[in-house]
Amino acid sequence: MSELRRMRRHRLTRAALVVLTLVPLLYGALYLAAFWDPYGNLKRIPVALVLEDQPTGDVHAGQDLADRLIDRQVFGWVRTDRAAAEAGLADGSYDLVLRIPADFSSALVTPPAPETAARAGQLIVTSDDATNYLSGLLARSAFTEIRASAAAGVSATYFERMLIGFGDLKTQTGKAADGASQLADGTSRLRDGAGRLGSGASRAASGAGTLADGLADASDGAASLATGLATLEAGSAQLAEGADRAAAGGRRLAAMVDRAADATEPVLREHAGEIARAATAIADGADAVADHLDELPALAEVAVRRTGEVVSKLDAYADAHPDAAVDPVFIAARQAAADAAASALRLRTRADLGSLGDSLHRVAALARQVAEAAPRLADDIAAARAQVDQLAAGLTALSTGAHNLVEGTHTAATGARDLRGGLYRLATGARQLDGGLADLTDGTKQLATGLATLDDGARSLATGLADGAAQIPGYDVDGAAARAGVLADPVALQRDTKHAAASYGVGFAPYFLALALWVGCMVTYMLLRPLNRRNVMSGAPAWRVAFGGWLPGFTIGAAQAALLYAVLVGLLGLRPVHPVATLGFLLLTTAAFTSILQLIGARLGAAGRVVALVLLMLQLTSSGGTYPVATSPAFFRALHPFMPMTYVVDGLRHLLVGGSATVVWVGAGVLAAITVAAFALTTLTARRQRVLTPSALHPALTM
Repeated sequence: MSELRRMRRHRLTRAALVVLTLVPLLYGALYLAAFWDPYGNLKRIPVALVLEDQPTGDVHAGQDLADRLIDRQVFGWVRTDRAAAEAGLADGSYDLVLRIPADFSSALVTPPAPETAARAGQLIVTSDDATNYLSGLLARSAFTEIRASAAAGVSATYFERMLIGFGDLKTQTGKAADGASQLADGTSRLRDGAGRLGSGASRAASGAGTLADGLADASDGAASLATGLATLEAGSAQLAEGADRAAAGGRRLAAMVDRAADATEPVLREHAGEIARAATAIADGADAVADHLDELPALAEVAVRRTGEVVSKLDAYADAHPDAAVDPVFIAARQAAADAAASALRLRTRADLGSLGDSLHRVAALARQVAEAAPRLADDIAAARAQVDQLAAGLTALSTGAHNLVEGTHTAATGARDLRGGLYRLATGARQLDGGLADLTDGTKQLATGLATLDDGARSLATGLADGAAQIPGYDVDGAAARAGVLADPVALQRDTKHAAASYGVGFAPYFLALALWVGCMVTYMLLRPLNRRNVMSGAPAWRVAFGGWLPGFTIGAAQAALLYAVLVGLLGLRPVHPVATLGFLLLTTAAFTSILQLIGARLGAAGRVVALVLLMLQLTSSGGTYPVATSPAFFRALHPFMPMTYVVDGLRHLLVGGSATVVWVGAGVLAAITVAAFALTTLTARRQRVLTPSALHPALTM
């Protein structure tokens, strides 16, 4: 604790305590801050993007990829041409170069035709280990992802081109499918036609049924006709029977007439005169009676009156002579008188003398006609006899005709029955034939239409299939394998590394060589005094004093550098492209580092060792010896150009693996300038140290 209290007495020792406290923090914090997220800061790495792709038709895959890369900001893309990109890569302006060649799009639109060789689109990325070894390592993973992204986008184009053929195939196959569909439709229609043909047949059957029904009705009609004819036959039979009876009656009448004629005709011929006279007498008597009929009413009135008077007198006599009234004779007389009076009364009221007169005149006329015909009665009877004989003969003929009618009617009835059956069968067949033919006609038309459609569909199917077959690319085994490779990986990434480091150790050798030389020089000046106090106080020129303090350090540092170089070359196999220049550059680096550390030691004394350590940490984190300084925070990027180790690393990279000599010369110039400047400042410090001060005589801090 007493030592700590001693350290707090002087400002410099207090600062030393603070520095000692902060050293672990600075060491860890600086490293972690510098390399906290290098992969997240790749967009700060300058990468030249050279777009040489020539669009093919509507395919501009290179431009699309460039736009997509710039949008994604994976690296700090800088669009430039090829020459500027290569120059920038050589002088360190660009860590990487991505080139999209001119045939990038054309390679992707290579048609899948068998005669065209399959090829993948090429992306060319170029790194330079002389610029930064880790840039190439970082680019590998980043560009693998970029290639996969490009392949994904490009695959779509390639597959689009590839699938265009399959699209055409699909179109043609679709047409073939349409043709097949039409064929199916035609088949369906054919099937429908067949169905309708079946339906027609069904309807024909139904029509046949209807026809059968109609013919059944016709048969019934024919049966009715047969029945009617049978009835007619029966009627004819009855007619024949009646005719027979009529013929028999005629024959009997003829016989009777013959007999009557035989008996009457001679009498009439013999008494014709008498008959005429009797008839004339009757006619005359009737005419006479008729002529006296007008007198009868008056006579009847007289009779009524007189019979009435008789009755009245008899009644008066009976009243006067009651005894006589019961006498039967009187009673009979009275009854006779009453009957006579009633008869006279009826004669007066009922006698139709007009009609009686007419009848008497007609009797008289008939009697005269008989009288006139009496001479011809025998002839008339003979004529009547002949007519009756003719009637009998006619009735006999009628009977014979009736029998003939019966037979004819029977034949007609039988024919009607046969006609019924024949008509039934004929109508049935005719109607079945008619319906079947109609349906067969419709079915044939539909079948023809369906077959036409089937033919069109079949031809379309054949054409479509032929076109589709022509669209299908065919590959041989090698071609298929090559295209499978292109389909699997349509974008190839060609990595070109300029001044490639042979190994990880070679890539990091500049960084560790610079670190080793700085540590070696720093340890050297922990043992050596930057300025010899005796020489300072000797009065020798200050530059000689400074040179005297630098030369031992440089000698040891040079030995360290030579030994380190020898071990790297002899044991680890380091093969610098420029071995001599590398060794010279290491010696120049040693000169610069020793001059810097001499200056720090001469100027700050023991505290300079802490400063040297801090300066080492700043250089390690900002020199870009590991990750590109562009991936570091702004603080380290700002320190980068002011750190000597930056130029040591850059120079050694170009000397070990090759590259631009400009960088080496620039680095050498900077180191030389640092050496001269540090030596000048050390000389100035040496000059100032000739003046003794209390702090010089009694330094507050010693290490």
